Amino acid sequence: MTDMPLTVKRSIELLGLVLLVAILVVGNSIIMPVIMAFFISIVVLPVYRFLIRKKLPEAVAIILPILLLVVLIGLLVWFFSAQVGILVSDFPQIKNNVNIHLKSLSNWVSNISHISTREQLKFITEKSDDLIGMAGKAASGAAVTLSSVFVFVGLLPIYIYLMLFYKDILLRFIFMWFKPEHHPKVKDAIYETESIIKSYLVGLLIQVSYMTVLLGGILFLIGIKHALLIGVIFAILNLIPYVGALIGNIIGVLLTLTSSTELWPVITVLLVIAVVQFLDNNILMPRIVGSKVKINALFAILGVIIGGSIAGVSGMFLSLPVIAVLKVIFDRTVTFKQWGVLLGDERPEKSPMTFATFRKKKTTAVKAGTEK
Repeated sequence: MTDMPLTVKRSIELLGLVLLVAILVVGNSIIMPVIMAFFISIVVLPVYRFLIRKKLPEAVAIILPILLLVVLIGLLVWFFSAQVGILVSDFPQIKNNVNIHLKSLSNWVSNISHISTREQLKFITEKSDDLIGMAGKAASGAAVTLSSVFVFVGLLPIYIYLMLFYKDILLRFIFMWFKPEHHPKVKDAIYETESIIKSYLVGLLIQVSYMTVLLGGILFLIGIKHALLIGVIFAILNLIPYVGALIGNIIGVLLTLTSSTELWPVITVLLVIAVVQFLDNNILMPRIVGSKVKINALFAILGVIIGGSIAGVSGMFLSLPVIAVLKVIFDRTVTFKQWGVLLGDERPEKSPMTFATFRKKKTTAVKAGTEK
């Protein structure tokens, strides 16, 4: 490929990119559980190695981490369900608060415009009918969506077990793709990929924990209703880069509006979320993850949008670690090094238009990988 004309090489790269996206779109229901299982198996790999060193049978050393993961997910689902149950029990009060807010909004609209209350009521009724129709269509496909979720979750433990059990075969397969003289680079890329995935995903688990405790605890002490539910929803949505925080703010405001007839709780929730986000983005998360996932904001946002359009919520969650793994691979190849530069956040000190040295492909410094 190095002897091909530049236009041919770039055309092959773009065709390969299009083919990759097409495969993900067509086979996302098969590929996404495999990718998710791969990332989770990397996270539980240290526990597996620890149990192997303790002379436990390999099957037991694989099953125990999976069971621990299932217990943690079960506790999270139980906690979330309990909070939603509290919200449902307050539904009569929520309905009264919503009516009060709608009446206040109607009076405000009447004061600043010539739209009467009757016209507003007619508009709300029409939109409510449209919303009910949309909800009916969504409910008709809910069974299919729910069944796909159960298949997704049911396949994960099987994939994780098999990936850990056959990891040596998978590694040998990877090495056999490359010439022996390139094996040291491949080994370093594998170790760095493992390190990045572990630090990133473990960091996200820690982030969800302290965001829930910190945000929910502060709101609870202030006296905001459904504080823990707001905390856990925002903490989970915050895992989606950039977009999730915005959605979490909106849901937090809506939950607060439905539980109170005053505006000060809404302002309080927004201020507390802003403070917690500042601490998370500038102090806590950089120390936990160690700034190993260096992806620029432009492609992080594009990755979230593209991942969401391809595979829904799971694609949004997995977009950033997938891009990080691709950057590790691109940085270690001469042919695709420019793609690694495009995804990274390392800005040149000078403009490449005026300094030729910043237009060159530089060698990436690589540390020797070691098993941990």
